[in-house]
Amino acid sequence: MENITTILKAHSWIPLSRQLVTEIHGLEKLCSDQRPDLASDVGKLQAVSHKLDEFTHAVLAGEIVSYSTIWHDLRNLVGTIMGYCELMEEELEANRLPLHQSLAQLHELCQQLLDKDEDIADISTAEYLPTNKVTGTILIVDDQAESREILRRYLEQGQHNVLEANGGQQMFEILASNDVDLILLDLILPEMHGDELLQQLKLDVHLRAIPVIVVSGNKDRERVILCIEAGAEDYLFKPFNHVLLQARISAGVDRKRLHNKEQLYRDELERNQRFIRSVFGRYLSEEIVSTLLEDPDGLDLGGVQRKVSVLMADIRGFTTISEQLPPQRVVRLLNNYLGTMSEIIMKYNGTVDEFIGDAILAIFGAPITREDDSDRAIRCALEMQAAMDEINERNKREDLPEISMGISINTGPVVAGNIGSEKRAKYGVVGHTVNQTARIEERCEAGCILLSEATVDDCEAVLSIGESRSIQAKGILKEINVFELKGIAPQANGTTESNKEVVKE
Repeated sequence: MENITTILKAHSWIPLSRQLVTEIHGLEKLCSDQRPDLASDVGKLQAVSHKLDEFTHAVLAGEIVSYSTIWHDLRNLVGTIMGYCELMEEELEANRLPLHQSLAQLHELCQQLLDKDEDIADISTAEYLPTNKVTGTILIVDDQAESREILRRYLEQGQHNVLEANGGQQMFEILASNDVDLILLDLILPEMHGDELLQQLKLDVHLRAIPVIVVSGNKDRERVILCIEAGAEDYLFKPFNHVLLQARISAGVDRKRLHNKEQLYRDELERNQRFIRSVFGRYLSEEIVSTLLEDPDGLDLGGVQRKVSVLMADIRGFTTISEQLPPQRVVRLLNNYLGTMSEIIMKYNGTVDEFIGDAILAIFGAPITREDDSDRAIRCALEMQAAMDEINERNKREDLPEISMGISINTGPVVAGNIGSEKRAKYGVVGHTVNQTARIEERCEAGCILLSEATVDDCEAVLSIGESRSIQAKGILKEINVFELKGIAPQANGTTESNKEVVKE
């Protein structure tokens, strides 16, 4: 609670309050003579006036001594009176009746009464000093050296780091080399006025987040509105209450710090996204990468069991070819082949899991599972074989040997996730299904596509396949039934299990 002696010094508003009550009581006769239709509003005004009178007596009787409570209640009462006066003046329009003049005088008395709060300079406000002050770097922009000094000294008392600029040019020079938490901006400046500087500041993507409090002796309401619309946090009039200024600065700096934290979070998120794109972008289609970024839960790096279709492709006789070419030519041959095949795999939303020399291991169903994984793997294999003619045409133009490829596809469960150590890891799949695929591929002739029985059973497409044959693969006890894929019917899109067909040749 404030010292009572100090509070009594603030009671210079009481004569104005009593005068206001007296003037309101005189409205009743004017209204009944000139505008009886406003009697309802006058009655309401009288009721508020009565509350103001009771409030004034309570303060004088010592029933209310808190400075903050007095001005909180007083501003509410006076604001209500001003509101009714403005509503009645709008009804009178441009009429110069004595009633209109009386309302204007009431409005002026209200404003004078409210101004008393700002005129009181010696009220003790120690208990209202922020208990959790936030300090930061504050930039004062004012062309008057004396005004800057006063602000600087107040701010330094609050442990702020203070920078000073005498105008817009110096302001932007300081902002270019300093991390500023808040700007105190004067409205009237020689080069460019504060509201124009504010608009320019908010257009800069790197500076727009800095809170701006306009501190000015200009009380032009339109200029205040312009500053708020341009993005000012607040507008304080000179002479200012330094405790109020400190509180608003602390709030502004706190918001800036929160924005900085959010920006760091956004930057970290962008870095993570760039990392995902750099790691997975080489092996996954853009669609899959975007899906992973939108739904990170779709990528379980801890390891998860999935049903996938594994595709393995290998150049036939590559060892002999590589022995007959210099290393640079071998790399060129591989790049022609692997580049084309990778694009086709990603076109069908497959994941290029690994390049093993001239071999490609691709997965359909991880990290994102779809119902048509095996169908897309089959279509992908057919397009890969079809692309060999184009690859060999390119090889021919570059004086490289023609090559041929075998492809195997197998469907079954795998464990998918981050495989490796903390220092080095990759996303991949492991399990019996992968091993079976490799064994099937070893039995695949040039230009052929071999499908496991599990893949044929899993797909929905109308397939043209050869006779079944069994493979006894090394390291696998059970025989594997495989089919040579001849083609896929164009009308296969949209087929269901009920009308699925397998055409054997």
